[in-house]
Amino acid sequence: MASSVKNSLNRQIIWSTTIVAFVSLSVMFFGFLIYGWVWEWLFPDPGVSEDLAPTDFVVLAINVAIGQAVGAYVGWRLARRLVKPLVAVTRAARTIAEGDFSGRATGEGTFGEADHLIEDFNQMAEKLQKAEKELQYSNSAIAHELRTPLTILRGRMQGLAEGVYEPSQDVFRGLIGHIDALTRIVDDLKTLSLMNAGRMELDYSRFDLAAEVADVIASATPTLANCKIDVETSLERVILNADRARIRQALLALMDNVGRYAPGSKLEAVVKAAGDTCLVSISDNGPGMTGTEREYAFERFWRADEARTRRTGGSGLGLSVVEAIAEAHGGRATIECHEGGGTKVTVAIPLG
Repeated sequence: MASSVKNSLNRQIIWSTTIVAFVSLSVMFFGFLIYGWVWEWLFPDPGVSEDLAPTDFVVLAINVAIGQAVGAYVGWRLARRLVKPLVAVTRAARTIAEGDFSGRATGEGTFGEADHLIEDFNQMAEKLQKAEKELQYSNSAIAHELRTPLTILRGRMQGLAEGVYEPSQDVFRGLIGHIDALTRIVDDLKTLSLMNAGRMELDYSRFDLAAEVADVIASATPTLANCKIDVETSLERVILNADRARIRQALLALMDNVGRYAPGSKLEAVVKAAGDTCLVSISDNGPGMTGTEREYAFERFWRADEARTRRTGGSGLGLSVVEAIAEAHGGRATIECHEGGGTKVTVAIPLG
């Protein structure tokens, strides 16, 4: 910070104008001093007229020209320092405008404001490049996630139409299950899109979060039982002002995540108040996550176990939705992993 202030544009302009003024005055003063000394040496006779002679105007013009030349040189050097970073940013911006997000502005050591401009521009370009890659990946992942259940649905429906499959309750339940999977993917994508666009509208109401968690666990009990998951709860009564449906969506996503990644484990749900914040955590004693897995756990379409989650039908959107809902309420979502295995996801939301 101190170096940028020392090398600031204002400081350079002040020093440049000071140098120009000092050099111009010095040239004028010493020029006329030397000229006077030379004049007395050439014309020692006091009878010589002291009126301005043509040579006086020549000397004055030379002094002014020298001062102007020094000022022009200093101004030219300063202009180069001003224009150089602007040209670098302009070239990089033109590269990005043409669709190449790898363009970066180069150049340092001009002045503090230019260094900050280049640094901020490059950070913006890096974020744009990352966003472009994420968009391309998301489009590909969305197409893949939708294609799988749609292909299965089409195959089953065609088999029913051609008499390959006999109509039965099991067949129709399977079709409904694939439709429900498609619906969840579309709902999750809608939630993330609204959050990214800053358009997620929340329907606030006051409710007991502990009762809501207990109700969600009761509704998910059959699914958790199929995954051989035991449930323990520690639910403190906390009155929360939030969007009830969104909170329920986040809780279901967390429990679904435990069912997919930690079957046969123990699920523990905890609700408690911490100051003006409400904490709800869902933890398990399953295999846990590595450091890299924990780092990317909230990334959309990311899976800790690609092959296993493909088989169980996970889309990789669950934790992304949880984080989006928490942030929409002004809170945050965090992940902790225990040394002996297990994962704990905590959602902190202001009580409101």
